[in-house]
Amino acid sequence: MGKSRNPRRRQTGAEAVVEDVDGGLAQLIPDRDRRRAWTLLIDGAPQSHVDLDDPAYLSFEYQRRLGHVIDLVAPPGRPVRAVHLGGGAFTLARYVAATRPRSTQQVVERDAKLVELVRRELPPDPGARIRVRSTDAREGLAKVPDGWADLVVADVFSGARTPAHLTSTEFLDEVRRALAPDGIFAANLADGPPLAHLRGQIATAAARFPELALVADPAVLRGRRFGNAVLVAAGRPLPVAELTRRAASDPQPARVEHGHALLAFTGGAAPVTDEAAVASPAPPPSVFAH
Repeated sequence: MGKSRNPRRRQTGAEAVVEDVDGGLAQLIPDRDRRRAWTLLIDGAPQSHVDLDDPAYLSFEYQRRLGHVIDLVAPPGRPVRAVHLGGGAFTLARYVAATRPRSTQQVVERDAKLVELVRRELPPDPGARIRVRSTDAREGLAKVPDGWADLVVADVFSGARTPAHLTSTEFLDEVRRALAPDGIFAANLADGPPLAHLRGQIATAAARFPELALVADPAVLRGRRFGNAVLVAAGRPLPVAELTRRAASDPQPARVEHGHALLAFTGGAAPVTDEAAVASPAPPPSVFAH
């Protein structure tokens, strides 16, 4: 991994773009191995990777796992209605547009200066049906019509932490309202030992959705290191077998937990309400060390 398969594609002349945005210092770093690919960092924390020549390419492992969910939300190639809470560099919206042409998408990203930077430096395909709202994720979600979305993806971080108001049962009530009856919700969660946040988020989702699955690196699930986990929830049976197959065959293989095993993993954690909600834990400095 990391070595270019085609040296002629290297970005020999591209330079980093550094700019202050509402959420901190944004950096767009050129990918040395892919001609028109960039990594977005906010205050040193990697947020997104985008390949303008190949928007179906997902570099970050958690984004590939979300990509597996997107692949399974409907038959291959069928357009969907998607809501992305947290925009970053619009990586997953670009992925949906590339793999499911004619999809209609809404991106909710409160950092207006970041949206301006991404649109200027990494412009999306003008033919993609992507509408961007520069507002708070929960406020933007409230504007989505009842039952509109086939897919809601939550990937919101402020200072590398998920804001508290996006971790509660009340937030998930709003997600369920916006989802179609057979729609799927997927959230990127980050936690480390003792995994109290992750356990609480699973319990919270279980209080609002009958079907759940969790996709994560086994070392993260065992509480051995800080990392990402993708929580998937729906009001209908999930394609667990195919999700398991795809996660296991990924370059960084992941495990899928569901059913009784996943509920047991919560260890009796209680659902989180708005009144008790707190932001996800900050990652240790070693997570982003180079």
